[in-house]
Amino acid sequence: MTRASVYEPKYLVRAVNLFENMLGFSNHLCMFSEEIARSGEQLGNTPQAFSHLALISAAFNLDRATEKRFN
Repeated sequence: MTRASVYEPKYLVRAVNLFENMLGFSNHLCMFSEEIARSGEQLGNTPQAFSHLALISAAFNLDRATEKRFN
């Protein structure tokens, strides 16, 4: 969603909301597991490197998208 917002500005607000929502699924150490159940329960291995890499990638792309939009 963050990459799509670079080319289609209408996705930017949704990307920000999804990103902020995702941050709420971390545990008390701000770490993420392999999966998240619909209930919000963390499933699988914790901490999971791929989940953190995806979060960092989303943050980076969201920063780029907002920078281009507001400059």
